[in-house]
Order: sequence, then structure tokens, then C-alpha cells
Amino acid sequence: MGQVLRVLTTGSEIWPPRAKFLPENMPDLSEKVAIVTGGNAGIGFVASKYLLLKGATVYLACRSQSKAEEAIARLKEITKSDKVHFIQCDLADLPAVKKCAEDFLSKEGQLHMLFNSAGVMVCPVDQLTKQGYDMQFGTNVIGHAYLTMLLTPTLIATAKDCPEGNVRVVTTSSNLHLGAPTGGFDYGTLKDSEYRSKKLTPMIAYSQSKWGNVLLAHEIARRYGQYGIVSTSLNPGLIRTELFRYAEGIGAWAAVRLLVDPLGAVTMLYAGTAPEVASQNGSYFVPWARKSTPRSDTLDDAAGKKLWEFIESEVKSMGL
Repeated sequence: MGQVLRVLTTGSEIWPPRAKFLPENMPDLSEKVAIVTGGNAGIGFVASKYLLLKGATVYLACRSQSKAEEAIARLKEITKSDKVHFIQCDLADLPAVKKCAEDFLSKEGQLHMLFNSAGVMVCPVDQLTKQGYDMQFGTNVIGHAYLTMLLTPTLIATAKDCPEGNVRVVTTSSNLHLGAPTGGFDYGTLKDSEYRSKKLTPMIAYSQSKWGNVLLAHEIARRYGQYGIVSTSLNPGLIRTELFRYAEGIGAWAAVRLLVDPLGAVTMLYAGTAPEVASQNGSYFVPWARKSTPRSDTLDDAAGKKLWEFIESEVKSMGL
């Protein structure tokens, strides 16, 4: 019965019912500050647009300054808001992630919404981060985890001055987290090695990184919910984004046919702004803006603790 329910749920994520929450339903965000990783393209760009239209100050955390500046010019033209800024952030390089957090904190004393939205998908297995991690794990998981760790004191301080539940960490995952190996991660595949090259495929690497996103969001909720931080994760839906740059077959077909704006960003905007989500710490959302249930082992406290401590140990070993 459980497998049947999972299949039915998965189908409703690919072909979701009509959205009951749209960007116009967001509350006023005039006093709020947001970071959107990957905000120069795809659903990050769309989310940034609607956050600006609701009055938020938005920082696009992007690797490419030129692409970010192009996106900012477009966003200013569309929204008529000048409250959009660039901070450089290469999630595949941990010292660069630290520099990103430092740059942001030199400009702002508060942070209300952290959208961990950027990512890479099914890139070649031989691609590694600057520190030698699998590119998909390094970018999608450890890069975002380290950024969140660095910004957590500011999130906690902001929560003290805000109504309960108005400080959010929103992590973009995928329905493909269901395809992660048993136990979620094969830790032996996370760094460059002969074992990794034999065991890992691009899709397994992607699936376990998306499993890690849900696990990480649950661990943040467990650790910091008591301090007023609401951490959630989501499947944004099967939509056209730059993630599909390496896609083949059905993925490539979908990439040119599915619309991003506004539905691609609806679920993350709901998680980041809807008042009712204030009481849903640790939740997982699916298209469009519906609460659902992720794979059960992403809710394992021991697994979450193991991942968190692994990342802390890795960062410490680099002297960061």
C-alpha cells in the first residue's frame, strides 16, 4: 500500500492540481531581506522577481558577476525596484562561500529568507569542486550547508526581532531524491577516488544530493527551530531550468516545454513567505505549494546529525 501511495503522490507532483497559492498571495515584504542562490536564472530569477514586487530587498548569490548584473538589470526593468544586489558565491568552492557570507554581513544586519535554490544536475561524474568533492554533492549540499551555517547567527538574531516564524530557510530538492541509494548517501562516493568512479553515475549523484537537501533541511529544523528559524524543503516541479543543460531523452524533451514563470517559483515562494508555513517547521512541499511527505529516511535524526557533523568536520579540516 505504501508503494502505491508513493506512486500516486509522485504522479500528482508531475501533473499537479491547479495552484491555490500564487505570487500575488504573498504578504508585504517591504522590511524583509532575502538571499537567493542562483538568483540570476531559472526559478531563482523568477522568485527574485516576485520578492522584489512585494517590496523585499534581494541579494542574488551567483558565481558569475556578468550574468548576475544582466539579471539585475532585467529585474530592475521589470519590477521598478532598485533593492536588488549581487554577492558573488561559488558554491563549489568553500572559501568562496565563506567570502560570500562575509560580503553579505558587511552590508546587512538582518536576514529573513535564505533560499538555497542553486544547483547542478546530472553533470559528468569526473567534475569535482575546488576541494575535490563530487560536483553535485559539493554544490547542492555542502556548499549550501556551509553558507547556511555561516549565516545562522544572523538568522537567529533576526528571528528575535521578528514575529514567530518569519525567518525562513528554504532548500530546493527534487522528487528524484526518491532514487537515492539505500541510506541516502554512499559516503565513499562524495570525494574523488577510484571507488567513486566505479560506483557513481550522474543520476545517482544527483539523486543522493537531492536526498541530502531534504535531510539537511530537516536537520536545520531540528537544530534551530527552537530559535525561531523555520526550515523547509521542496520539489519545485518538472520545469524548464538551466539544470537540464546535461539532460538527454525525456529530460531534454521536458526542458523545452515546461514553463518556469510563475509556477516554477510558486512552491519556494510559498515556503518562504506564506504565514501558515510558520507552524510547519521541517516540512516538505511539492507542486504547487502543497505539503507532502518525503522519503522516510530523510527524517532520520541520526542520519541528519551524521551529515551535519561530516560537513562541520570537513570545513574544520580546511581551517575555515
